Amino acid sequence: MTEPRSEPYPRATWRLLLDGEADGATNMAIDEAVLDGVVEGYGPPTLRFYGWSPPCLSLGRNQPLAEADLEACRAAGIDVIRRPSGGQAVLHSAELTYAVALSQDDPRSEGGVLGGYRRLSEGLLAGLRRLDIDAIQACGARPADGPPSPICFDRPTDYEICFDGRKLIGSAQWRRRGGVLQHGSLPLRGDLTRIVDLVVLEHRDPAAEKRRLAGRVVSLEEARGGVVSFDEAARALAGGLADVLNLDLVPGPLTERERAAVDELRARYSAASWTARS
Repeated sequence: MTEPRSEPYPRATWRLLLDGEADGATNMAIDEAVLDGVVEGYGPPTLRFYGWSPPCLSLGRNQPLAEADLEACRAAGIDVIRRPSGGQAVLHSAELTYAVALSQDDPRSEGGVLGGYRRLSEGLLAGLRRLDIDAIQACGARPADGPPSPICFDRPTDYEICFDGRKLIGSAQWRRRGGVLQHGSLPLRGDLTRIVDLVVLEHRDPAAEKRRLAGRVVSLEEARGGVVSFDEAARALAGGLADVLNLDLVPGPLTERERAAVDELRARYSAASWTARS
């Protein structure tokens, strides 16, 4: 296990992207374009916040497409896309999504995937404390009590964020060519068991699965005991990450080269061949 850092991180300046809602393919294209900019040196380390419209079911990079109920998603007006990162299915609806892109050489990402998770989770926890939410990092996956689930929020993994024993923020990480992309979902409100209707759960009772999932997930509204807006949540998480990681966050747009890359990458994330890969 990676030990907590005993000295402050060197001061660093990161770009802050405060985006509105976009469709799933566009959101994933922007995340990858930002990572490419970091890797190739034409974009700065970046913290990005965004939402989703229309709602979208995102599959992990290597998750079988057969685990998504495409007909149910289509009937509900929910897009289906595949993330560049790993993990299981996430329903993105009324949520705040964060994404961090930085170099593997940055001390904030040292220690491999779990080390990076822990460091970024410390910043997320500090942000939640600004909302008077005393959350914790999960340490050790929940013991299995049934067959593997295609739903990301069914079980926390190491250093994901839990409140009162239930998962509040689910994250996934992708490392390539010396860069790190970590993005994660913070549900703001709503019925988090709705995802059960959108995935394939063979030989399991959907009503029972919803009851089980309800005891494992929590929205920000429920944890706070009141409504938290997208902007309020984004400000809190940005402040927590800046404090813990010793950052100056400077708002700024995508570079021209990043915008051009988004157009190309969006075509891939929109393609049925990419969504069907496994």
